[in-house]
Amino acid sequence: MEKPERVFDRDREWDGLTRFATSTSPDVRLGIVGGRRRQGKTYLLDALVEVVGGFFFTATEATEMEALERFGRAVAKYAGGGRYAFRDWEEALDRLFAVVGDGLIVIDEFPYLNKATPALPSLIQRALDPRGAARQAGSRLLLCGSAMSVMGGLLSGNAPLRGRASLELVVEPLEYRAAAQFWGIDDPRLAVLVHSTVGGTPAYRREFVAGDAPDSLADFDSWVCRTVLNPQTPLFREARYLLAEETEIRDIALYHAVLGAIAAGNCTRGGIAGAIGRASTDMAHPLAVLEDSRLIVRETDPFTRGKPLYRIAEPLIVFYEAIMRRHWTPLERGHQEAAWIGSRAGFLAQVVGPHFEGICRDWAMSAGAGVFGELPSRVAAATVKDPQRKTQIQIDVAVLAPEEPGRPRRILSLGEAKWDRTMTPGHLDRLRRARELLSNKGYDTSGTILACYSGAGFDRNLRAADDVLLVDLATLYER
Repeated sequence: MEKPERVFDRDREWDGLTRFATSTSPDVRLGIVGGRRRQGKTYLLDALVEVVGGFFFTATEATEMEALERFGRAVAKYAGGGRYAFRDWEEALDRLFAVVGDGLIVIDEFPYLNKATPALPSLIQRALDPRGAARQAGSRLLLCGSAMSVMGGLLSGNAPLRGRASLELVVEPLEYRAAAQFWGIDDPRLAVLVHSTVGGTPAYRREFVAGDAPDSLADFDSWVCRTVLNPQTPLFREARYLLAEETEIRDIALYHAVLGAIAAGNCTRGGIAGAIGRASTDMAHPLAVLEDSRLIVRETDPFTRGKPLYRIAEPLIVFYEAIMRRHWTPLERGHQEAAWIGSRAGFLAQVVGPHFEGICRDWAMSAGAGVFGELPSRVAAATVKDPQRKTQIQIDVAVLAPEEPGRPRRILSLGEAKWDRTMTPGHLDRLRRARELLSNKGYDTSGTILACYSGAGFDRNLRAADDVLLVDLATLYER
């Protein structure tokens, strides 16, 4: 089914949703759609219902009786009029499936209903059973929500709906190249700066900044001051609200402290604990909640059996923790220009630099087989220890081939990324040394490509080298 023109990108998500909505299989009955707020889930599902037809209900934060009353009005309207007064959700679901029949049902913001009626997933499970109302009617049900810990829990462990879903779709932020296109930005350097600030969340492009986008690289500083740092725009407090919206988060101050420590470069559990004055054992729960909420990601070094590293997944939170939080009082008073002047160096070092490295890893992961000889299995940041020189070599983009039993792990590429520094043969020499050390440790580096990624360019001597892949901003943003 053709996607409406008003839906930007989201081709993969659209294909999955339409396959689910139009399936004739009796086993396709339940789908789960998750993703953080502002990613366009409701917009996408509304377009789906517009194309295939069906029942659409958006829950609100309410008591069980209030929710049943609103739900009854919605079902009655879909049925053609009148009024339904349901005693409980069991009766409401039976009537819903009878009215919709073999059509599509979308319940948006499901966590609100689940909070008011914890037994609701069990009632849906009963309806999906072979003799249940949903299976008898032939209905297909999509549950959607933004509280990631709740939506993820619907299908985990011993949850009632585990094993019942035929679709589990997470609507992610727009990929960095799609985000640049969505913002209408042609300059790749400006695109990196904007993506480092607000990421790929679609809602931040229009409603949250009233359609204001920087029209040039020279306009970026002014744009930051009149949008993200402006207390009169919704984007100003958005990073705080992203935490408050997660139902599992109670002590907001603690979670902000954890995120602030990560944004400052403390990426291990012990480093985070030390930065906020807590014991390392106290970090297990808040880190797990933030990971379940998809606000942070946990990564492991492919070359070192060390402790996992944590990185913030939402660029706006990194910007808030690194820049806004420490200048909150003057920002609230409208002194954003002065705060930005004092923060710009930190922005480039703590926000843009690490974000650029992440963009380089995304590019490598999406690169075709022609770039590294085959499709990558894994791309990650890594550290190579040099015992002889008693140093460590930081690898910003390590590209690995799939593991093969009985064979050494093949390394497709080792790369270093620099946002604001012209790269020289010295950077290439470090990569050569890392390749030699990894070969001595038993890795297969016979086909390893050494790569330099730069936002500032490469000097003449590095360009003359014949054993390096040079990736500039134009290459990163090629579609």
